[in-house]
Amino acid sequence: MKAIDIRNKYLKFFEKHGHKVIPSAPLIPENDPSVLFNTAGMQPLVPYLLGQKHPEGNRLTDFQKCVRTVDIDEVGDNRHLTYFEMLGNWSLGDYFKEESIQMSFDFLTKELKIPVEKLYITVFGGNEVLQKDEETATYWQKAGISKNNIYFLKDNWWIAGETGPCGSDTEIFYDTGKPKCSENCNPDCDCGKYVEIWNNVFMQFFKDENGELTPLKQKNVDTGLGLERMAMLLQGKETPFDTELFKPVMDKLFELQKIDYIESRRIIAEHLRSSMMIISDGGRPSNVDRGYVLRRLIRRMIRHMNKLQIDLNEISTLIEIYVQNLKEMYPELENNFEIIKNTIIEEKNKFVKTLAYGEKEFNKEMNKAIQNGEKLISGKVVFKLYDTYGFPPEVTKELAEENKLTVDIQEFDKLFKEHQEKSRQGSEQKFKGGLAEQNEVTVAYHTATHLLNAALKVVLGPDTHQRGSNITTERMRFDFNCDHKLTDEEKKKTEDLVNEWIQAELPVTIEEMTKEEAIKSGAECMFIEKYPDIVTVYKIGNISKELCGGPHVRNTSEIGKFKIKKEEASSAGIRRIKAILE
Repeated sequence: MKAIDIRNKYLKFFEKHGHKVIPSAPLIPENDPSVLFNTAGMQPLVPYLLGQKHPEGNRLTDFQKCVRTVDIDEVGDNRHLTYFEMLGNWSLGDYFKEESIQMSFDFLTKELKIPVEKLYITVFGGNEVLQKDEETATYWQKAGISKNNIYFLKDNWWIAGETGPCGSDTEIFYDTGKPKCSENCNPDCDCGKYVEIWNNVFMQFFKDENGELTPLKQKNVDTGLGLERMAMLLQGKETPFDTELFKPVMDKLFELQKIDYIESRRIIAEHLRSSMMIISDGGRPSNVDRGYVLRRLIRRMIRHMNKLQIDLNEISTLIEIYVQNLKEMYPELENNFEIIKNTIIEEKNKFVKTLAYGEKEFNKEMNKAIQNGEKLISGKVVFKLYDTYGFPPEVTKELAEENKLTVDIQEFDKLFKEHQEKSRQGSEQKFKGGLAEQNEVTVAYHTATHLLNAALKVVLGPDTHQRGSNITTERMRFDFNCDHKLTDEEKKKTEDLVNEWIQAELPVTIEEMTKEEAIKSGAECMFIEKYPDIVTVYKIGNISKELCGGPHVRNTSEIGKFKIKKEEASSAGIRRIKAILE
C-alpha cells in the first residue's frame, strides 16, 4: 500500500467517525516558542489542547508535516529521518481512552488489514504517585488484543516540558516477524523485532511547579502515527528508503555514483527531500536557528555527493525527480519548484567556495605540522576546520593521506561528540516547553507581535509582512520582509506606535468566519492555504486584524511597555527585531 493511500484511508476513516479534516500547518511554526519546526501534529493545536474552542469542533484529524533535528547525524542508517509525516486524530474534551483505543484497533485491523497477532501494546506501568493503567489494558483486551501482547512500562507517560498537561500514553507496535533477540525480548527492546507505529496520549492531569497532579477540566486525546514507517512495514520493506517515497531518487543516485556507499545515498535522498519541504514552506538558509538547520542539511548532502563523486550539477535533476514523484502528496513542491531549485543551487555554490577556502586553511595547518616535524594532524585542527570553516573531516583525512600524514580522528570524534551534546542540551533548553510555555507573559508577547506587525506596515509600508516569530518568557523575536536596515527614526516610530496602541487600552476580540470571508475582510495571515475552512480572526481595535490560533490578552493594557532591543538581518530580504516587554 502506497503512503498516499495510507494517508487517505486514515483521514477518511476518522472523518467517518465524526472528525473534521484540518490542513497540515506549515513546517515553520507561526507563533510557537518551543521549537524551530513543527515536530508533531499536536504542535499547532496547543491553544485548543489548553481549552480554547477550535472552529472545526472537538474531533479533529489531519496529516502534519514535521521536522526533527536531534538526529540529523544519525540519518544514513536504516530508519532515521529528519522530515516525516505524522497522521493524527484528536479529541478536545470529547471521547477518551475506550473510544480512542477502539478506533485505533479498527483502523489497523480493518482498514490496513494488519493481523491482530502482529500488534503489541505498551501501557503505563505506574509510579510512586499513580497506579498502573489497568483501564487502558482492559480496553485493548476488549478490542481484541491478547493479554500476552500487552506490556506495562513506566515510560508510558507524556508531558510537554517540566509542567503542564500530562497523562499516560499507550504505544502500538508492529511485530516484523524477526526472531527474538532473547527470551525477554519485548516492545521495549530496540533490536528491531518490534517497531512502534502509533502512540495515543491521554491528557488527564496538570502538573504544577511543585510536581502536584490535579485532574484537568478538559481531558484530551492526542495521537500520532508515522506515515513513512507505516508504509515501510505494510510494503514489507527493510527501510523507508526502499518505499516509493525515496526509491526514484535512490535509483538515480545509484546510477550517478562512481563509488558505492548506501549510507551516503540515503543521506543525500533524505536531506534533499527535507530541504525541499522546508524551503517550500518559507525556510531559507542562514547562520542561525532554522536557517542554520537548512544550511546544514544542504551542505551535508553536498558533502556526500562529493563522496560518491556525483557531479553537483545533477542536483537539479534530483529535485525534478522528487517534484514529479511527490507532487500528488505535496503539490507545494511543484508550485515552488523554481524557488526550491534556486535556493539549493545558490547554497551549493556558496559551499563549494567554503570547501575551497577550507582547503587553504588545511594547507596552512599541514605546513605547520611539517615544519615541526610532525606526521599527525591533531583532532583539534580537524574539529576547527569543521566547526569554523564547515570543512568536512573526511576531506581533511583524505588530504592528509595524500600528503603522507595521518589525523587524530579519535580526538576529533571526542570533540565532536562533546559539541553535539552541548548543542543538543542547548537546543532542548532553548526550545523546551510546548504546552507548558503558554502563560501570561508569552500570551502578552504573542499579542505584541500583532501590534508590531501593524506598526511596521505604517512605518515601512503596507507590503511589509510577518515572516516568522519566536517567543519566550524573556523576549520576542519577529521576522519581516524589508530590503534595508531600519534607521533609528524608523525604529523609534515603530516602538512609539506599539506603545501608543498599548496605552490606548484597545480591546482584543475574536470572531469565527470562513477563510474566504476573512480574506475579504482584510485579515492578514501567513500561509493562507494552510488554514481550515473555518478560521479564527483576532482583531485589536481598528489597528490589527489577523488569522491566528491565539492565545491573546483581552485588552492591550495588559501587555506592558514595548521596547526594541535590536534590529538585524535574518536572511536575504528578511530583517529581524528583538524586543522585550517591561
